[in-house]
Formats: sequence, C-alpha cells, structure tokens
Amino acid sequence: MTRTDPFFHPVSGMELPRFAGLATFMRLPHVGPDHPRLDEVEIGIVGLPFDGAVSNRPGARHGPRALRDASTMLRAQNGATGVRPFDAVACADLGDVGPNPVDVMDTLGRFEAFYAGIAARGIRPLTAGGDHLCTLPVLRGLVKGKPPLGLIHFDSHTDLYPVYFGGKVLTHGNPFRVAVEEGLLDPARMIQIGIRGTTYDNADVDFARANGIRIVRAEELFARGIPDVMAEARDIAGEGETYLSYDIDFVDPSVAPGTGTPEWGGPIAREAIEVLRALRGVNIVAADLVEVSPPFDAAGNTAWLGASLMFELLCLMVEAKVG
Repeated sequence: MTRTDPFFHPVSGMELPRFAGLATFMRLPHVGPDHPRLDEVEIGIVGLPFDGAVSNRPGARHGPRALRDASTMLRAQNGATGVRPFDAVACADLGDVGPNPVDVMDTLGRFEAFYAGIAARGIRPLTAGGDHLCTLPVLRGLVKGKPPLGLIHFDSHTDLYPVYFGGKVLTHGNPFRVAVEEGLLDPARMIQIGIRGTTYDNADVDFARANGIRIVRAEELFARGIPDVMAEARDIAGEGETYLSYDIDFVDPSVAPGTGTPEWGGPIAREAIEVLRALRGVNIVAADLVEVSPPFDAAGNTAWLGASLMFELLCLMVEAKVG
C-alpha cells in the first residue's frame, strides 16, 4: 500500500533544491517529542552526537550533523532493489538526543530513556552516531523487559573487550560485551563481520568463543565471498527480531577515512553496500550507523557513504516491517 499523506514524505529536489532548506535526515519532517503527529511515526531516524567514550581520536560527536547534511542528496527510491521506503512507512527525523559531553554515564542514561520512550510508542529507530558505545543505551532502552535481540554487526573491531582501566570505564571498545552480559543480545544469534587489524590480546575472541558468538574476519569474508557469508548471517539471525549495527570503519579507509579507528584491508564502497542488500528478509527491527568523524573526512566522502548506507538500512527495516 502506498502512503498518500505528503507529510511523511521527503521534500523533493524537484520542488526545492537539495542545497536549500533546513537539513533533516533524508529531507524528512522533523518530529520532536511534543509534535502532535509523533504517534504516527513508524520509523524514526535519531542522532546521538556523542564521542565521549572514544579511546583515541574524537570527532564522531559531529557525525549526525554531517550525515544529515549528506543525506539531503538521497532520493526516494532504491535504484537496485526498487524499494520506496517513504511510500510504505511513515518515517521522520526525531532530532538529536542531547548528551552530557563531560559525563559518559549520565549520557547513557539520557539515551536509554529516550529509546525506551519511543519503543513504548512502537517506533522503530534508525540511529546515527556518535561513537559505538551509543549502541549500548539504545539496546537498553529497546530491550528492557523483553527477549534479547539477535545482532548482525559490521565492524573492523569486535567491541567485545573488557571495560578499560581496571574495569571501571565503558568505552566504544566494549558495548557488545556489556550487552551480552546484561542479556540484551542473544549470543547464539550474533555474528560480527569484517574484523581485522592489530589487537591487544585475545580477550575479545575468547569471550566470543565462550558465549557462542560468530566472528567472521575480513580475510574469511573475502575468501568465501559476500553472498556465502551473508547467507550464514541470515541463518544465524533466523526469523527473530534482529539489531543491525554498522561501524563505518568496516569500510577500508581508502574509501572512508573519516573515522577515529581506521583499519586497512576492508571492503570498498560497492562491497559495503552489497553486504546490506544481501540481508533482505532478515527481521531487522532497529539499526545504527556509527563512528563517522567529520574532522578526518576532508572531502565529505565518508559522510556521503554513511548516509547512503543509512538509506540501505532504512530499506531493510521497511521491508522487515511491512513483510
């Protein structure tokens, strides 16, 4: 069924040039917490401008703004799959959730409360980070009191390390370890794809093996090929509700340099998109795109790729919702 209400459709570049007007995600309406049509939103795009948990190079706090601006280039139809997400589902930009830039734990609480609120309204979130710790409060808000989700995770790092500095500090290196420990994710339905680069030790891999988490290193991804690995990802996710988390450093830094922890040997842009299109049919109920860092993105190519990936994620979420 095609939605005829123009409110939840993007502004067309044929009506207003894409360089004009206020930048919202994909030129959708901004629907804030007091908006009278908030309860009509089915998929909400949210910005989490926070990078207070990075372990080295900051800058991802500016990611949502850069992704919004880049996303004004997007049009209404997926040229490869034919999906027209805005015709099928009411989508809106829900704005940014304000962080506390000097307090990680307070920020996590703010984010969790926001996502618990939209989950209670039945809104499925597509999130733009921010660093990867942002995924943890999203999961906390969505899953609290509910069965754990499956996870398909694209990254060059597992983010399964123990908390840093004597077990006291949460960082972008451990959101998924904590999520498993808190029962937010089902480790038997988790797969992490594209892992590569140097490591401190095997603490993350040991945790994955002990809990049944599937890790596909970049070398295996390229040796087997994307269709084969994505078929395995679909099998692991099964028919249950699944979260998809996409760290932009999954992509090779020759293509996407604008990130805080780049690792050589990753996919090119075409492959970065292909892995998502190969997941059609997975029951993806929420997703995020994180770690875009504009200070390292001189030409803006990383943000543009990130925005394009967010559109692919939106199409997957729409297909999952409408069946």
